[in-house]
Amino acid sequence: MKPIRSIAELDDVLSVPTPGVLDTLGSVPGDVLVLGAGGKLGPTLARMVRRGLNEIGATSRRVVAVSRYSNAAASATLRQAGVETISCDLASRAALAGLPDFANVLYLVGQKFGTHESPEKTWFINTIVPALIADRFPNSRIVALSTGCVYALAAIDGPGSSEGDPLGPPGEYANSCVARERVFEHYAKVNQTPMVFVRLCYAIDLRYGVLLDLAKNIWRRQPIDVSMGATHVIWQGDANARIIQCLARTSVPPAIVNVTGRERLSIRSLAIRLGELLTREVQFTGEEGTTAWVWNAERSYDWFGSPNVSVDEMLRATAEWVLLGGETLDRPTHFEARDGQF
Repeated sequence: MKPIRSIAELDDVLSVPTPGVLDTLGSVPGDVLVLGAGGKLGPTLARMVRRGLNEIGATSRRVVAVSRYSNAAASATLRQAGVETISCDLASRAALAGLPDFANVLYLVGQKFGTHESPEKTWFINTIVPALIADRFPNSRIVALSTGCVYALAAIDGPGSSEGDPLGPPGEYANSCVARERVFEHYAKVNQTPMVFVRLCYAIDLRYGVLLDLAKNIWRRQPIDVSMGATHVIWQGDANARIIQCLARTSVPPAIVNVTGRERLSIRSLAIRLGELLTREVQFTGEEGTTAWVWNAERSYDWFGSPNVSVDEMLRATAEWVLLGGETLDRPTHFEARDGQF
């Protein structure tokens, strides 16, 4: 991966369509609606769809990104990339009724941060809004973003959580995400709406993510908490590509896929490597627990092959971004939270 030195370069790299994306967009007909497009993944995901359709010559097919768009610049940037934008309150039945029908829906809506202070809002966004969307788009293919945190913490030296494992996570956020899946599953069965649940953890964009959290603490000479002893990561461009390719995998009942990296990564080892790249001594706090949120992503590798960007490339790019003073979203992942409080 070439050095990334600006937001424009980063957005460009994160939205390059892969051969798998091109194949999927060629085989799955219809326009594409991206709901919750103002979040972390939405802008580059929508751009990847648009670029992919352009590359296969399907320039007349629409890509529409929907969000509240409190930041007008975000909407303008997408429109410059050829993505249509609609400002909409997805919690309003009346507003949803005004949206056109779409053959393909990529659902990215969700709330995580602020759950501890306002759990009722998290439950509303993560359960009621999915019901409204599923009711509004019964004839669409729906790929719904979920999280790997729907599983219970698993043995750190075990096989990791697989798609068929029982769900039993700690904390209200993760439990509301289980409820989100159950709500979508209900509507899938009632309306025969084909769906996929994408259990994603953890996407790496240089503006946010586990690696940035570690790098920023190291750069500021703050200790690294290793109580959540291990994790998995995937480059956001690779995650975007996998999410789009799930349009060809929808089914009733919904298919489920863990989307993350195959490698189980020690938090301590990641921090040591980032310390080398940043030429900073690393301080640690806590002790590695015997359990962690760790996953088995073999199904996604069977479906989509290996990601394009390696862990080492992500580490180098993150360190270079921090040294450059690159812009960040200032939204820590809180990956170290073992109690599920966000």
